[in-house]
Amino acid sequence: KVPQLWCLYKEVQGYYDQGLRVPDDVTLLWSDDNWGNLRRLPTAEERKRSGGAGIYYHFDYHGGPRSYQWINTNPIPKIWDQLALAKQYGADRIWIVNVGHFKGYEFPTEFFLRMAWNTEEFNGENLRSYTEWWCRKQFGEQFDKDIAELIALYTKYNGRRKPELLSPITYSLVNYHEADRVVEEYIILEEKAEKIYHQLPVEARDAFYELVMFPIQASSLVNELYIDAGKNNLYARQGRTSANDMASETCRLFEADTALMGYFNRSFAGGKWNHFMDQAHLGYTGWADPPFNSLRAITLLHTKPSDTANMGISIEGTEKVWPDHEPEAVLPLFDSYNRQRYSIDIFNRGKTSFFFSAHVSDPWIVLSDTATIVEKDKRIWVSIDWNKAPAGISTGTVCINGPYQKVTIQVHARNTEIPSCAKTFFVEGDKYISIEAEHYAYKTDFKERRWERIEDYGHTLSGMRATAETDLPPAVKMENSPCLTYGTYLFSSDTVKVTCIFSPSLNVFPGRGLHYAISFDDATPLVQTLVPEKYNAGNGNRDWESCVMKNARYSNSIHFINKPGYHTLKIWMVEPGVVLEKILIDAGGLKPSYLGPPESCRIETH
Repeated sequence: KVPQLWCLYKEVQGYYDQGLRVPDDVTLLWSDDNWGNLRRLPTAEERKRSGGAGIYYHFDYHGGPRSYQWINTNPIPKIWDQLALAKQYGADRIWIVNVGHFKGYEFPTEFFLRMAWNTEEFNGENLRSYTEWWCRKQFGEQFDKDIAELIALYTKYNGRRKPELLSPITYSLVNYHEADRVVEEYIILEEKAEKIYHQLPVEARDAFYELVMFPIQASSLVNELYIDAGKNNLYARQGRTSANDMASETCRLFEADTALMGYFNRSFAGGKWNHFMDQAHLGYTGWADPPFNSLRAITLLHTKPSDTANMGISIEGTEKVWPDHEPEAVLPLFDSYNRQRYSIDIFNRGKTSFFFSAHVSDPWIVLSDTATIVEKDKRIWVSIDWNKAPAGISTGTVCINGPYQKVTIQVHARNTEIPSCAKTFFVEGDKYISIEAEHYAYKTDFKERRWERIEDYGHTLSGMRATAETDLPPAVKMENSPCLTYGTYLFSSDTVKVTCIFSPSLNVFPGRGLHYAISFDDATPLVQTLVPEKYNAGNGNRDWESCVMKNARYSNSIHFINKPGYHTLKIWMVEPGVVLEKILIDAGGLKPSYLGPPESCRIETH
């Protein structure tokens, strides 16, 4: 007569796993891992219990490996993925979500409640449509799609690395212009939000500011702060005069963050939401939130410039500086399909400005600038005029002249015609291929097992979700396994490493791990373990801590490519619950980064 539940939270689930039971009418409330990943779902036998089952979910959390309590970092595609699993496997008697810092979490909270009311309303392809509907309800029809895009993207960006988890080395400063791309992505959102804000009716602006514009501004500030702190450290190691500017800029951004929190608390809406932005988010040194915002977790370095001009050169893909380093500087490989452009930084290590000039050895090498005054930093871009580049692999140079110094940089370009092929495929560039999961050439599904796309999912574009009918055994026979097939063209042969980036989903089915299989061409598929059967999703498990902090799980496999040319990469489903986001094929040129390089050239044939 009195509903009761047993919350199987953290170590309490261990008691259940070891045999402790409660009366049949008590609802079993299965918990996530505090980071939005369900740890357990009911078995067929457990679904017969009269008390049923439910879930306890988190939108914010105070605990390890790092507390996150400040701002919304919950993209609804991930919420849908996990809640849809809960519904499918009968954990639907009661749903509880830990919202905590409620102001700012209105959007994911309303989605959670609406999905609980009618789970079947949603699928992986209509989540942006729901966001547009929600925006129409709040702000009218004029900007519904634009505002929905702002919400979808800022939550995606925050979801890939929560602000409390950022550090000066999160995003690469030298590879794939990753850090600059992250800053630019937020700036684009800021500009769009501010433009919409001034076009909305006055009575709608406070709601728009609190729900959309403020979290974008705040997240943008924090990301730029950490990236500038990273540049300060890098530039100091390189001896750049501008290292001191990056230190000053980091401090300025900290003051801007303080002012923004003060505005939200005391000025916005007449101070209606005072103290809602008191939550500290800068200065983490452990799992617990710091008592107040500070730069204590960041070390800022300063350089002492020479009195006279002193030219330094750095190139994309390395922290090295010339003319200090030997041997000669070499830019990453250019190729006629990926059509890269690479950067060269010309910087000053002194107080006096200088004049530089740049010359190329061949007319097919194109520079964005060839001569100017350098006060502190000047970036020039190198690209290739492919109409002039010789066929095959060519070598040339860029020569940069400064005060009493000259630096020569090697340029290698591959201008190759790939044989025609009636396939959709990705072309190797600089000894790697980067693939977004949804861009398969074709997929094989079965009625009871299939791959489904989840829009806006994960770090970059979307996700491909392994889905199966309830209680099916693992698909251990590949002939009955749904398969994603990706066409590739490799100029390399020999051993390659494939890194598949998945969601940090856990093995929710007792007695089973979480697996997938992978193969090239007609080779026997290799079954890979993502999560072993008795996995401890909790503090002290370094693998789990790394996965939830990155909001991704990385799986590596080694394959032998017997000859250059066309090859098909296949990803096979074994268990449901796996979400594939991105694939990286490393033929010896892949460089470290958080998000992986941008997608490689894709040739589509029809």
